[in-house]
Amino acid sequence: MSLTRRSVLLGLSSLLAGCATSQYSAPMMYAAMPGETFPLPAMPLDKIKPELRRQEVDFPTKHKPGTVIVDTPARRLYLVLGNNRAIRYGVGVGRAGLALSGGATVGRKAEWPSWTPTANMIRREPRYRQYAGGMPGGPNNPLGARALYLYRRGNDTMFRIHGTNQPQSIGHAMSSGCIRMLNHDIIDLYERVPVGAQVVVIQASAKVA
Repeated sequence: MSLTRRSVLLGLSSLLAGCATSQYSAPMMYAAMPGETFPLPAMPLDKIKPELRRQEVDFPTKHKPGTVIVDTPARRLYLVLGNNRAIRYGVGVGRAGLALSGGATVGRKAEWPSWTPTANMIRREPRYRQYAGGMPGGPNNPLGARALYLYRRGNDTMFRIHGTNQPQSIGHAMSSGCIRMLNHDIIDLYERVPVGAQVVVIQASAKVA
């Protein structure tokens, strides 16, 4: 192989490698975010299993681009990109009997949202009574850095897709019904998903059509 051809091929390989890693390189995706209202430190990668990290994947589906699909049994959330591709995120989901199922829309969005436990949550967890008047947004708030509020027929379902200050809960079923994401991931999703976006929550193991 000539030196010139070898140089071209090596250069092309480097370019392709850069394209493959620039958007979905774990160190970059989970780096510190000092510009946030409440600055986020870098997420230690040893705390995120590789399969739970944000990445673009093959995802054949009939749902239109921009649709958010939550596969509850698999603990995964997909943002449909089109052309049989999607961005996949690891999520934490609700405990048995506490999760939303079916279709919804993103009714509103909030950055560093406040949190008010519902009456049912207070009934199940009396310790939440101290927050009945609401808890301001911030690093200790259970909704984390962002929240997408899920609505049906114009009414708030009281379910959210939100960040979390408990990254160890990602990949598990332990929430009060909402969909939890790493703060870095919910910030990414928040920027990509507009109000009015369609959301589909799958509870039973099934192939997404």
